[in-house]
Amino acid sequence: MMKHAYLIGEIGQNHNGDIDIAKKLIDIVTAPIIDKLFNRLLKPMDAIKLTKRDLTEELSTSEWNAPYNNPHSFGKTYGEHRQFLELDDEQHYELYRYAKEKQLDFVETLCAKGCLSLLKYFSPDRLKVASRDLTNLPLLHALGETKIPIILSTGMTGEEELEQAIDVITRYHSNITVLHCLSQYPADYININLNTILFLKTKYPDYKIGYSDHSIGILMPVVAVALGAEVIEKHITLDREMKGTDHKGSLSPDGIFRMIRDVRNLELAMGEKKIFISDTVINTKKKLERSIATNKSIKSDYIITETDIHLLSPGDGFKWTQRDKVIVHKTKVSINKDEIIYPYMIKQ
Repeated sequence: MMKHAYLIGEIGQNHNGDIDIAKKLIDIVTAPIIDKLFNRLLKPMDAIKLTKRDLTEELSTSEWNAPYNNPHSFGKTYGEHRQFLELDDEQHYELYRYAKEKQLDFVETLCAKGCLSLLKYFSPDRLKVASRDLTNLPLLHALGETKIPIILSTGMTGEEELEQAIDVITRYHSNITVLHCLSQYPADYININLNTILFLKTKYPDYKIGYSDHSIGILMPVVAVALGAEVIEKHITLDREMKGTDHKGSLSPDGIFRMIRDVRNLELAMGEKKIFISDTVINTKKKLERSIATNKSIKSDYIITETDIHLLSPGDGFKWTQRDKVIVHKTKVSINKDEIIYPYMIKQ
C-alpha cells in the first residue's frame, strides 16, 4: 500500500471576508467520506489553509488606488477589494481553534513579515510560501526563523529560484515540502507538466514532494498522487458561482468529496511492485478458468488420448499443463461428453 497523501483544502480567501463561510468549509472537509460501493469509510482531508496578507507590505500606492470595477470586486479600488477580504489575527485564531476541534491541521500562507503577528495567538502546523514569494528572501528568512515546517510552491519559479529559497530555509531547518505548481488560473493541462513531480522527487529525496493544483476538476491531483506526490493542495469553495476570483477554479462540496474519494481509493489500489493471485479472485478463478474436459463420451477402462480432450469451465480440474496426468491413463468410470475430468475419474 502506498503512503497516505496529505490533503490540504485551500480556503485562501474564498471565505469572502466572512468567518462563517470558512467554518462551513472546515465542516465540509471533515465530514465522513463513505465509498458506498464498498461501504468503506475513507480518511477525509488532513488540513485546511488560509492566506494572511499585511496590506502595508502588499501594494504600491498606484496599485492600491487603481479602480477595480468587475463582477468579482469587493471594493471600488484594488486596495479596498483586498482589504475587504482580509481576516484579522483574532479571526484566524478562531478558525485555527475550530479546525483543531475537528482534528484538522492548520496551514497558513503568510505573505509578509508583518503577518508573523499571527504567531502571538497560535502556531500553525505548517507555513506556506506562495509561489510569488519564493524570491522574497527577507520573508523566507523570517519564516525560517520560526522553525515551523515550511511548504514551498513552485508555481512561477524555476530551478535556480527554488534552490535559492531552499538555501535560505535550510539555514534554520530542513522540514521542507516542495509543491510542483503552475500559477495559471485555471491551469491548462498542456502546461502542467506533472513529470516535474518525478524530477523533484529525484532531486530532493530528503524533502516531501507534492502538487498544488489550479486545474479544473480532480484528475490532476489523483494522477499526481499516482506519480508519488505526498502532499496535495486544492482550492475549495462552497459554490463555484460565488462572487470572487478563485471560486471558479475551486472544488465545490461534491468535487471535494470526489477528489478525496478517488485519492483515498487510489492509495488502496496501488499495492505492491509484484504480480500475484489475490485471495479475492480465488472463487472467480475457480468458476471461470478452464479445465481438461472430454470432447466425447468415454467409457470405463478407456485409455484417454489428447484427441479425446479439450478445455472447459469451471477451473477446478486439471490444467492443460497437467495433461500428462490425464493422457494415457485409464478411466475408472464412464464420463459423458463435455464434462470435466477429475482425479477420482482416472487411474493414476
